[in-house]
Amino acid sequence: MLDDESDKKLDRVSIFLTIEEAKQLQSYLNKLLDSPEMQHAHLSSNDYQKDITICLYDNKNFINLHPRAIKLIKEDK
Repeated sequence: MLDDESDKKLDRVSIFLTIEEAKQLQSYLNKLLDSPEMQHAHLSSNDYQKDITICLYDNKNFINLHPRAIKLIKEDK
């Protein structure tokens, strides 16, 4: 997990979602699982002030991610 603003890894987070946001997250996860080429999706609050990027990767495709994500995955830093 990465805080995009501070560029620091996160070890613990709490996510508070409305029912609508949780359903949208579920839909995005299903789409990502069904279509791995999508690779990521963005879950935004209704006012677009908050955003969660959901990214699926495996040992084959994570090398296609941006360098910061690769470092986080490989080194947990």
